[in-house]
This record gives sequence, C-alpha cells and structure tokens, in this order.
Amino acid sequence: MAVPEIIPIAHEPGYRTSTIGRFDGGQFLASITYGSPDGFALGDGWEERNRLFVVLHRFDHDGHHQGSDIWCAGTWAEQTGRPHDAGSVVARAEARLADVLAGLAGREYGDIAIRPFRLTVDGVVFGLVTECHAEEGDGRGGGEHDWAELHPDRLGFSAPWNGEYDT
Repeated sequence: MAVPEIIPIAHEPGYRTSTIGRFDGGQFLASITYGSPDGFALGDGWEERNRLFVVLHRFDHDGHHQGSDIWCAGTWAEQTGRPHDAGSVVARAEARLADVLAGLAGREYGDIAIRPFRLTVDGVVFGLVTECHAEEGDGRGGGEHDWAELHPDRLGFSAPWNGEYDT
C-alpha cells in the first residue's frame, strides 16, 4: 500500500512518541535520539561519531514541515565516560528537551499527522522519509514507496497507516 500524503503518528505516553502533539502554531514532534552521519559504519572511533541529539520539528496545522531545532548534547563516548553525572550527555539532553517543549505556547500532547520531509544536519539525516520495502520489480525494493521512516529515531510507519510504529 502506497504511502499516504499525510502520515498519522500516534501519541504513546511513556514510549518513543510521548513528546508529540499540537501547539498554537501547529503540530510538533520532539525527541532525544542518537544519530550518526549518513554512511556511518561501526569501527574504530564510532563512539565519537554517534551523537545524542535533541530534536524539535514543527509543522503547520496541515502537516507541512515549518522548521526544526536540532541540538547535539554530546557523543556516546562522553556519555559512557560519565553516565551518572548530573552533567552527563543524557542529563543535558533531557534538560534541553524540557526547555524546548516549555517554549511551545498552548502545547498539548496527542496524535499528529504530518507530511514526509527530510533535512541533513552535520551529515545526519533527520525527517520522515519515504522508502520502498516491498519485494517488487527487481527484488531491491524497486516498487512504490510503502514505508515512512523517522530518522534518525528509526521508527517505521506502514499500512494500515494508523499511527502505530515499528522499531
């Protein structure tokens, strides 16, 4: 089944879509997620290339991407070096996320419906990107797009397009 023009994303309190909803300016999708540059491969020094980001995507009421605030809290290497410190990478990210969410006037958590979008920041792909996972055509997914992947969060959306995701 082809990707719809507007993709629903269900709000799940306590899970990976707990910080999505609506605000006075439209809709928002916020998260804390690790991301690596496009083409990244595990190897020596991967701990420095895997970074923790605080992400806030804003959309209008019709689901068009209006802008993103993306902030790097630090690297995997930094976090593993000081995992329980009040100034750890994760603690900094959680504080930043609380601040950006507090800045959304009229914020209410709930389901959203947005259109695919894509942007690259410091070599890392962010967005809701459509893909083909079907085994059609040449066997390499050459058919129509049937999947939408939230990058770099790695949440996948597909038919029946009810807002639920796969990880």
